[in-house]
Amino acid sequence: MANESWISHYSPSNDFSLANIPFGIISTPEDQTLRPAIAIGGFALDLKTWLAIVNKKKLADVFSGVDIDQLDHALSQPTLNGFAALGRPVHRIVRKGLQDLLHKDTPYAELLRDDENARTKTLSRLSDVTMHLPMEIGDYTDFYAGYHHAYAVGVMFRGPENALQPNYTHLPVGYHGRASSIVVDGTPIRRPVGQILLDPKAEPKQPVTGPTRKLDIELELGCFISKPNKMGESVDVKQAEEHIFGYVLLNDWSARDIQAWEYVPLGPFNGKNFGTTISAWVVLADALEPFKVKTEIDNKTELQEYLKGEEDKTVFDIKLEVDLTTADGSTTTIGRTSSKYLMWSFPQMIAHHTLGGCSMRPGDLLGSGTISGPGGVEERGSLLEMTENGKKEVLLAGMHARTFLKDGDSITLRGFCADDGKGVRVGFGRCSGTIYGGPQR
Repeated sequence: MANESWISHYSPSNDFSLANIPFGIISTPEDQTLRPAIAIGGFALDLKTWLAIVNKKKLADVFSGVDIDQLDHALSQPTLNGFAALGRPVHRIVRKGLQDLLHKDTPYAELLRDDENARTKTLSRLSDVTMHLPMEIGDYTDFYAGYHHAYAVGVMFRGPENALQPNYTHLPVGYHGRASSIVVDGTPIRRPVGQILLDPKAEPKQPVTGPTRKLDIELELGCFISKPNKMGESVDVKQAEEHIFGYVLLNDWSARDIQAWEYVPLGPFNGKNFGTTISAWVVLADALEPFKVKTEIDNKTELQEYLKGEEDKTVFDIKLEVDLTTADGSTTTIGRTSSKYLMWSFPQMIAHHTLGGCSMRPGDLLGSGTISGPGGVEERGSLLEMTENGKKEVLLAGMHARTFLKDGDSITLRGFCADDGKGVRVGFGRCSGTIYGGPQR
């Protein structure tokens, strides 16, 4: 079926093409209720309202094999947790049904395309909707699976001989993040305060307390869990795909100077917990399936059995970009890379996370860690790498330069997969945030 829709001004080269059908949570000026929707072209389709309009028997044709009452209940909630918990087989049927509904030659024209009342009540321009966090996030774990980032940072602080810690190629390294400070695209981020060691060489070590001077970004991919596992049970790496709901872009904002002083011996804390931004639309796992590739990282370490999957293609070739916009509106693309440079796959992260019996729940979020490429500055996913911890400046449009972020700076992450031969694009939209100052100690 060609990737063509009856939606006004639709283009298959749009991030939210018919090949995508991402899910999110919206509200509108007319109805402040938080409710599930999907994005198609430049529009959002209000699923809660549409399901309430359509005859249940006709819905059974669109979503054959799905319990319609159960689906209706799940898509009437203020988060996507209930829908995620229905499982990947249901997600697959629902996505396919919505693709058929929105196709230019839809067999269900009377349910939306040819029903002016239904279109008026359920379709809104994306510019007219407010986006909210798509999931209620109970737990958040951030991994360190971007090999080139880990190596570059290791060289910076330990030298090339000891760039990677001995465990790095044996297991997916991670830390437990703060779910309460995860925010949706567009939410402003306040510059954090913390303890900072201004002169690391001075003795005795005497920190000061104040706003971070090294505010950074981390270009990451986020993964939402759908299927839970019970406490005491681990998830087989070969079955872990069935526990994945979908993916978002993720910016794990980082205060490098606060982090440097506090992370020994237990790892990141206040340097990381003040804000993490995710994109608003969840791209389902099935939408990304055609873009799976082999990882570009050649890990020569013999893996433990529980980390060995059956597939050769374990990561996605998602084209990733980072834009920095200064307070005067000047925008520069400062980074371009791909998620194919992740050494560990999300199924491997899930298998390792649950190895000891840790239970995961629908809505739990996993971050990939910073994604950088093997090339020069333009392929790096953090300012820490781009500037070598502030030693070099990144030149920007408008005669600006940066080592780390200033108040008023905005960061926007973008990501998409494309099959140019078929004119198919699956994108994430944007993941953005603007830094502001505030009352400080």
